[in-house]
Amino acid sequence: MADTAALQTSVDTRSWFHRNQQRIAPWLFLAPGILFFLVYVIFPVFQSFNLSLYEWDGLGTKEYVGLRNYEDLYWEFVDRDAFYVSLKNNLIWLLLYLLAIPAGLMIALFLNQTVTGIRLYKSLFFFPFVISQVVVGLVFSWLYDPTFGLLNVMLGWVGLGPINVLGNENLVTYGIIAAGLWPQTAYCMILYLTGLNAVDPEQIEAGRLDGAKGMRMLWHVVLPQLKPATFIAFVVTIIGALRSFDLISIMTQGGPFGSSRVLAYYMFEVALSEYGFRMGYGAAIAVVLFLIMLCFIAYFLWSMYQEEKGR
Repeated sequence: MADTAALQTSVDTRSWFHRNQQRIAPWLFLAPGILFFLVYVIFPVFQSFNLSLYEWDGLGTKEYVGLRNYEDLYWEFVDRDAFYVSLKNNLIWLLLYLLAIPAGLMIALFLNQTVTGIRLYKSLFFFPFVISQVVVGLVFSWLYDPTFGLLNVMLGWVGLGPINVLGNENLVTYGIIAAGLWPQTAYCMILYLTGLNAVDPEQIEAGRLDGAKGMRMLWHVVLPQLKPATFIAFVVTIIGALRSFDLISIMTQGGPFGSSRVLAYYMFEVALSEYGFRMGYGAAIAVVLFLIMLCFIAYFLWSMYQEEKGR
């Protein structure tokens, strides 16, 4: 009894840190990441909200203008000016970029099989993921070139005239999206390949015993187990579509006549380029872009929460 009392006394006299060491340890490991996230993500978000209320050229004194920058954006939208074109192109990007998800799934299902030369196929499909967007933009610029581009060479084989994809206001956005879909499909493919490795083989076998095969097997057995990968693919694809900048900068610089602008590139133009260094106006565009992203991501998070809650 005396030994037990002594042990209890020694435990009680330990410091708070030693008594809660196991609970504190995970937070100590997370602390650097949380700190960087707060400094480089959360703080700039609030800073952008604040800056959008000012008129500032980046060097002089800030002038508080309230919601005037947002009013200017509204009238640009009503008059179908640059902001309207940028927002419309972003929505087109968003809709067509989502094609990368089913395309990535189909490729992943193919690569998940035992096929002769599967390693070569995997390398070819994985290749777009490891090259930079700058390289992708240059490759597709050469592909679309109206004089020597491979696209027009192939069109010439069937008797069709040359098409200047990047010089046509009606085609340029779709041409850039096609370039962006190449690496994005590879990224979704990798996500689904990882998810397929975690599919329960017992459920597959049970589905076969119940007569499920083909699309029924995919829809009722495989896809429900790929929901985490699908969620990540949706979020990453939506963010990629809404913040598209590099391909537009490399391939067209917003042209021809501003027809390929998106919000991210328009923000760059008004804040740091030819429109007079309107930092506050650029910040207002950034806030609009952030809110659009937030709505989509919040919807997917809420859907997954409701689904998990219903289980």
